[in-house]
Formats: sequence, C-alpha cells, structure tokens
Amino acid sequence: QVQLVESGGGLVQAGGSLRLSCAVSGRTSSTYALGWFRQAPGKEREFVARITWNGGIESYADSVKGRFTISRDSAKGTVSLQMNSLKPEDTAVYSCAAHVLQRGYAYWGQGTQVTVSS
Repeated sequence: QVQLVESGGGLVQAGGSLRLSCAVSGRTSSTYALGWFRQAPGKEREFVARITWNGGIESYADSVKGRFTISRDSAKGTVSLQMNSLKPEDTAVYSCAAHVLQRGYAYWGQGTQVTVSS
C-alpha cells in the first residue's frame, strides 16, 4: 500500500503561480514513478507530469511544458508540482498517483482544487 496526500491548491489569478505537494508514504519500494493528473468539470482526467522515483526523469503534457515543473525528494517522501504562468484552463482538481511496477497507477490521492481566475 502507498498513501498519497496532496496539498497546496487554491485560487490564483491568471499569470500567477501555485505549488502543489504530495506526501508519499507506505511501501514506496515498488514505486516506479509519481505522476500528477488533473480533471476539470465535465472533462476526462488527463496526465500533467510524471517523475521517476529513483532516477528523477521528468515528462510533461504538452499543455504544461515550460510552465510546470515536477520534482521529488525521495528522502522526505514528497513530490511537488510548481505551476507558473497559470491559465484559466488549468482550473481542475489535481491528484497525485503512484505508478507501481506491473500495476500502473494503482494508488491515488484525494485531490486538491486549483482555480485560476481570468
């Protein structure tokens, strides 16, 4: 079992910044990567960014590339998402998820709301 708890969401004006954090605990030895996903009202959940737990290799959705940065602190058990130059279309519930070997994204946090006003 892997437990994930997000924090850091809120309301921000367009062009502003927010930093999301995800506290990771439990059996992280089988965790291959941590990812951030988001879901806006009436839309499907979409991938935002991912970082491998050990190697720190990052990947991003095209829609956030150059604006968002994912990072991790394996020793502290945290994964962060720095979001800059936010746009109203970034408004969504953001969730972190643990990609476990042979099981995919098997563990999810409860999500945190990010609202960007125009």
